[in-house]
Amino acid sequence: MNIKDDIVLQRALESFSGILSPNDLEEMAKLPPSRRAAFILERGSLTESEIARTLAEISGLEVAESVSIAQNPTDDLPIRIINEYECLPCSDGTLALSWPPSPDMTRWIGAITGKTPHWVIAPANAVSKAMSDTFGVGAESLEGKDADEFSDIDDSDAQEDENAAIIKFVNELITRAKADRATDIHIEPQKGSLNIRFRIDGNLVPLKLPENLTRFKDAIVSRIKIMSRLNISEKRRPQDGRIAFTSREGEEIDIRVSSLPTLYGESVSLRLLSQKSQPVTIEDLGFMPEDVAKIKGPLARPHGIILVTGPTGSGKSTTLTAFIRRLRSPEIRIITVEDPVEYEVDGVNQTQVQPEIGLTFSSVLRSVLRQDPDVIMVGEIRDRETADIAIRASLTGHLVLSTLHTNDAAGALTRLIDMEIEPFLIASSVEMILAQRLVRRLCQCAVPADMPAEILKNSLAALEVPADEARFAHLIRRPCGCDKCRGIGYFGRVGIFEILLANDEIHSMIVSRATAQEIRRVAESRGMRSLQRCGWDLVKRGTTSMEEIMYYANIAENQNA
Repeated sequence: MNIKDDIVLQRALESFSGILSPNDLEEMAKLPPSRRAAFILERGSLTESEIARTLAEISGLEVAESVSIAQNPTDDLPIRIINEYECLPCSDGTLALSWPPSPDMTRWIGAITGKTPHWVIAPANAVSKAMSDTFGVGAESLEGKDADEFSDIDDSDAQEDENAAIIKFVNELITRAKADRATDIHIEPQKGSLNIRFRIDGNLVPLKLPENLTRFKDAIVSRIKIMSRLNISEKRRPQDGRIAFTSREGEEIDIRVSSLPTLYGESVSLRLLSQKSQPVTIEDLGFMPEDVAKIKGPLARPHGIILVTGPTGSGKSTTLTAFIRRLRSPEIRIITVEDPVEYEVDGVNQTQVQPEIGLTFSSVLRSVLRQDPDVIMVGEIRDRETADIAIRASLTGHLVLSTLHTNDAAGALTRLIDMEIEPFLIASSVEMILAQRLVRRLCQCAVPADMPAEILKNSLAALEVPADEARFAHLIRRPCGCDKCRGIGYFGRVGIFEILLANDEIHSMIVSRATAQEIRRVAESRGMRSLQRCGWDLVKRGTTSMEEIMYYANIAENQNA
């Protein structure tokens, strides 16, 4: 339907013009109707109930604050229609959906059911959750299908009709993962079953799946391997691939695929990387203004090494990419060596290591030095050879950025010494070490925590925060749960950071082989804010909860013991 002919959409654009930017309004108008309310919720400042009420006023329909699905919802409507329009038959005889129906849709549903539909507007997440809980992801794709029909999937399937059941299911799985803000999809074969889980805000969330899905597990894995150009006949060895996927909204998603043989079949993990949603500046990463000022100095220097540390999944690659984007300039030649190349950056020469043919970090790095770079990014320092080349490059007029797997900033210095790098080389080259973690951000539904004084006192002591900070107890909030966060209480993640700037005193301690604990104490006495303290500052701002920060504080405490 033409937008000019869609009266509801025109009124919606007017009603939400003060909530969404002009670009967001234009993007929302292009989305399928079933996706629009969720988009407004994500980009705007309204609650789901407020959005539903506005849409109900625009269309003259009633509002259903919750969704109670009918006992046998497919008696009147087939799963295909329910999924296509995201309209749910409810126990009271109404049809719930998140966006007002078009006249054509009303006529079509009426023809199928043989009666005039009674529509109600419901919160977008309530509709989505009810559908998932009732049917499972991709239920309509596999409805009535026989597993034998797909037992011999091969390369020709990539050219088959997009309506083939397995193709539709995999596409729906990826689309659902993107809608749920998942960073990873894990497909895990078990004895007599198949599990699929999304990683959302760092936590794994199991999906409800169609009852007959287990019979298709080999076909699903084969389809994903075909999409990522892997060898579908090789099931004994791990493989890595890549998928360029385009969502319904037209957004391009770069997906990294890893297959691993297990006892009951191949386990497949998909990492979703949306270029559009990635931060483009240091400020977007969640640094506080004083932290940004500290970072700008080392980045502006023509030589030295900057290290980002933290466990897997702590956002190190995203931080390095933000640094590279800040340094990017026509006057500067930047070369990266990564495994794999996660984010593509215009104007930067990016190389991916391939150990199977001898392209390791150390071997590629030697070649990079002959390419006349100004800035070099090494995805990870894993061994002595790579560390030695990176540090010597930083001493010969190059700015080098890289990562290490250590618990905190000071630990990176002793880790390099453990790699048998001479302390005087480390002291002469390291300019800054940034340790980071990702913690869950409280949803807008958070409520005051009302922490008992004794518990707060103990928590502050564990965080190594002065006891007088208890005066901020009234600012502490805790998770509650709403439709937007699906009852979890958290929505999105934010970084906590520890920035160690190497000064003369730290250099002397490195040369004398001081311990990480000794270096950390001196750095904190000179103004370094620890991960725990940074976390407490976020708690005071109402950004995250004390429980989230205590989890990471306990890890740090155990690791530094």
